[in-house]
Amino acid sequence: MRLRTRCAAGILPVLVWMSGVSAQQKYDLLLKGGHVVDPRNKISAVRDIAIADGKVALVAAAIDPAAAFKVVDVSGHYVTPGLVDIHVHVYAGTGERDSYAGDNSVYPDGFTFRAGVTTVIDAGCAGWRNFEDFKQRIIDRSKTRVLALLNIVGHGMRGGKFEQDLADMDARPAAEMARRFKSVIVGIKTAHYAGPEWTPVERAVEAGTLANLPVMVDFGSNRSERPMSELVTRKLRPGDIYTHVYSGLRNEQDESGRVNPALLEARKRGVMFDVGHGGGSFLWRIAVPAVKAGFLPDSISTDLHTSSMNAGMKDLLNVMDKFLAMGLSIEDVMLRATWNPAREIRREELGHLSPGAVADIAVFRLEHGQFGFVDVYGARLRGTQKLSCELTVRAGKVVYDLNGMTRPDWDTLPRDYRQTGDARWDGVTPAPVSRSPR
Repeated sequence: MRLRTRCAAGILPVLVWMSGVSAQQKYDLLLKGGHVVDPRNKISAVRDIAIADGKVALVAAAIDPAAAFKVVDVSGHYVTPGLVDIHVHVYAGTGERDSYAGDNSVYPDGFTFRAGVTTVIDAGCAGWRNFEDFKQRIIDRSKTRVLALLNIVGHGMRGGKFEQDLADMDARPAAEMARRFKSVIVGIKTAHYAGPEWTPVERAVEAGTLANLPVMVDFGSNRSERPMSELVTRKLRPGDIYTHVYSGLRNEQDESGRVNPALLEARKRGVMFDVGHGGGSFLWRIAVPAVKAGFLPDSISTDLHTSSMNAGMKDLLNVMDKFLAMGLSIEDVMLRATWNPAREIRREELGHLSPGAVADIAVFRLEHGQFGFVDVYGARLRGTQKLSCELTVRAGKVVYDLNGMTRPDWDTLPRDYRQTGDARWDGVTPAPVSRSPR
């Protein structure tokens, strides 16, 4: 039996023998002609990417389309590693009101693939007491790769009466839970504390030390008894992460409008700085002067939750677009949304397109025009370009395709066509299709 397929340009038909497909076509999917941006491997050039068995098989200037089962022409697009969003809230489904272990969180799959995101890190919604429920409810059921920062609060991010309870901040059970689920717990989180004590930070760092994991800090209320400058220069360890760096809520900018010198000192010590845009933690009047002064974030992230996603922050691409509007290059922005966050959580198997790496890949169109980007207080910065996600591949399978670039035109198919996919490249097994003439 003969099977009709397509060449790289998606135009000229060629014939292959069904019995010879496995022998002749060693790649499942070939993305051809895109501008590959892979910061870890210092690639920013037109390249082809071949995928086999869910992994990147080859990145090269030209790969024979006859060697691939499915060829997709992505010329004129940027092709990058799947994006890694290091700060989200996705512990949804518990039914708990006004809680990030409940109604304030979102189900990840509805918000990730359409933005080119293949990996998210939940930022402390669960603590050691409820992590197993979070894992069963969300992590184990999501197509998105969901990793977690474990909250130092045993009950997690369930609101004030829990998050202000110093008695529920215990380093040892947190570290034990992190070691037990080391495949998915990638750090410790402390957040939202309003009191004058250093206890949440100190116990989070203790748990991180016991479990050999980084700590992410959302520093909560600004208190003179525990200044941000002391946090980043003395309390945090190299590799720990300060999120909401452009919020302006904790003296990230000094009285003269310059970057707080403590942040510069902390960066020299190896402390990492994350955007964590959210619904209240990104201001143009803080970010623009900092970026102009050369103080760039180590990672660009959303702080995605039910409030932030419909306000100044829309999705990860919107946050990345803001940095493009402030003058960063595509390469600069992609570094901070792929390889850098992967390194921050010590998952260096992610965030790049090296042969043998998992085939998490995103394809973007860079649009040019007149656009507006809004901070958390509603102030606008105008820009002339923005990214749109055309295609997302997760572990070698197409999981999002905005304009059907992987699909055949309907009028090239038999009259009674059914599903046109194939498990080798999109995870859908096609139903039998009649080969009768049209």
